Amino acid sequence: MDKLSLNTLGHHLQALRLERAGHCRNWPVRAGIAKSNLCRLEQGNGNPTLDTIWRLAVQLNVPFGTLVAPITVPLGEDGIQVRLIDQGKDTPQVDAYWMRCAPHTVRHAEAHSLGTRESLTLISGWLEAGPEGATTQLAPGDTLTFPADQPHLYRTQTAEATLMMTITYAAKAKRHEPTCQPLSCSLRLKRCA
Repeated sequence: MDKLSLNTLGHHLQALRLERAGHCRNWPVRAGIAKSNLCRLEQGNGNPTLDTIWRLAVQLNVPFGTLVAPITVPLGEDGIQVRLIDQGKDTPQVDAYWMRCAPHTVRHAEAHSLGTRESLTLISGWLEAGPEGATTQLAPGDTLTFPADQPHLYRTQTAEATLMMTITYAAKAKRHEPTCQPLSCSLRLKRCA
């Protein structure tokens, strides 16, 4: 990700964190990152992986697309590039992405929130995708819909694959937010802003 995109992500992450998670003490830990790394990300430093961004979105209780919406360049690593195309505002929420997978790429994706479904339409190349242990091979024009609330994967062979991906999030009941205590590093986080 370029520096402008990292800064944009950092500012947006901080705004969502303050709005959604406040200064919950265990929020960064539940997302699987150190508080110091969260501070660095909010400063626009570091280079978060797609998995890190997904975990942050889950802990903020927002769709992945909400976290990356301000970023206009594709995000990616290890042969995968993803770009948000559009994000619905209705219930259920539907996000649409463009995705490119380089040749000889395997991406193991963590389970998304309960009830989430993915639909993939292959534009070009060849792709094996779906829940771990129950994948389907796709040729151009094929569409696959599967439950994404379990670990799943995307695999290419000798050619790159380009696809459209839609993620449909299950309607969520209003979450009870626990009363939060200030983060032990809240002063540092404020200085990072």
